[in-house]
Amino acid sequence: MNQTLPLAQFSAMVKAQPNKAYLHQPINRKLQVFTWAQVDDMAKRLANALLQMGLVEGDRVGILSKNCAEWFISDIAIMMAGMVSVPIYPTANRETINYVIDQSDCKTVFVGKLDNFIEADAGIAPQIPRITFPYPTIKGQYQWHTLLQSKPLNKINNAAVNDTFSISYTSGSTGNPKGVVLSYGNLAASSSTAAKSMGVRNQDHLMSYLPLAHITERSLIETVSFYSGCKVFFVESLDTFIDDVKTAQPHLFISVPRLWNKFQIEILNKIPDKKLQRLLKIPLIGKLIAKKIRKGLGFMRTRSFGSGTAPISASTLAWYERIGMPISEGWGMTETSGLSCSNFPFNKSSLGTIGKASDCVEMKIDENQEILIRGVAVFKEYYQRPNATKDSFTDGWFHTGDMGSITANGEYQIIGRLKEQFKTAKGKYVAPAPIENLLTQNNNIEQVCVFGQGRKQPIALVVLSQAADAKSISQNLEQTLEQVNSQLESHQRLDNIIVLNEEWTIESGLLTPTMKIKRADIELKFSEYLEQDLVEKVIWQ
Repeated sequence: MNQTLPLAQFSAMVKAQPNKAYLHQPINRKLQVFTWAQVDDMAKRLANALLQMGLVEGDRVGILSKNCAEWFISDIAIMMAGMVSVPIYPTANRETINYVIDQSDCKTVFVGKLDNFIEADAGIAPQIPRITFPYPTIKGQYQWHTLLQSKPLNKINNAAVNDTFSISYTSGSTGNPKGVVLSYGNLAASSSTAAKSMGVRNQDHLMSYLPLAHITERSLIETVSFYSGCKVFFVESLDTFIDDVKTAQPHLFISVPRLWNKFQIEILNKIPDKKLQRLLKIPLIGKLIAKKIRKGLGFMRTRSFGSGTAPISASTLAWYERIGMPISEGWGMTETSGLSCSNFPFNKSSLGTIGKASDCVEMKIDENQEILIRGVAVFKEYYQRPNATKDSFTDGWFHTGDMGSITANGEYQIIGRLKEQFKTAKGKYVAPAPIENLLTQNNNIEQVCVFGQGRKQPIALVVLSQAADAKSISQNLEQTLEQVNSQLESHQRLDNIIVLNEEWTIESGLLTPTMKIKRADIELKFSEYLEQDLVEKVIWQ
């Protein structure tokens, strides 16, 4: 495990390869490229500008923007000035933005690429100065290009292992997000270990498009680039995503289950699955078809694929493996500084597991089936929430809230969240996640939430994929219901599938910024179904 801290590691890369291309930012379909030396120079100028603004070492500085080169540069500048970064999800509403800024006591906020200017503008109090990235964004008191006219900082901060690297807020699936205090030592352990376990090489291309406010992207892409010296490519917009992937030609590509499902739907819209599977079985034709699919998505050079932040069905993983895109799974939390357990490199026998613990942590399962974790990558405290911190640890072990099991090969499987369990009228507890995974093996089902507190049997809310042919698939859903129930214990079996007519989105408040379902909000919105005696097996809203 590399004990060099992130900022020192970045500086070492600048010294070793100053003129190598590092950050690649598409602007108006032209690629703007920054070398390691250029990024270092800009960060030093910004760091000095922050100090000239009157900020001091230890002050908190927010970053509210979609991913871009300036996000990385700002983050490095904050480190150089000895300050503490506070990432804010660019999709956050005004209440969340205001809460994070106020709770962390941010002194200023970098603002950049955003979809909703109104929420961002309303969420940042007037007395908080704003530094604007060079993109269309909300009004600010300081502009990026102006601050870059500052002289470079002569002496950058020499961080210690236990110094605070960042206050990273959870995605807030229930209630207000918690500020997780992460140290430089936490990120050094997590990122250096991840770079090694994922096999990231100096000449590799990585893509940064999942929210940098989430610790996964920050520790697996941004700081991993410090430890590997690889190139990083950004996305200009959602509309240009595939073209940007083709430009980047990534060697490692990490996504979330929701996006893997959408990629699958796009492929199946062009070729029906039965035909695809038949062609894949023909030796030469199968290889050509798989190659064409990968080329169409921009994955011709990709040797490793990853999925995390939420469960992905084993059938989806098997489907991708058949087209030459074997996906490894990883697990981690904000509190564990990112990746803590994975089945990198891909092993077919590990499908459906999250693999084994990383070298920087220890894991075990307690008597309640909860996964406990400890190690140098595990956070030190929740910001200004001592009781929450105290309640989260037992003898140095952090309570993750995830329920798990261990296979005969010593690999972990996630079987749900402790807090997500609900009790039916029969007095039996049901964990919804495993049932939801079974339902999503049907490619027509894109989103699902199983609930049933107080009902005699659970029910499932589903949103169909865009490829699904609406009500003509009722019989298909009934068959899925029977197949799923045949694999469940009696108290877990579903009474009904309720098909909703609108997808759950971040904007509607039913998905977190990392595309996890907000279970409590979904259950509250559709609580009427808890009270109804539903007759039909498949019900259309």
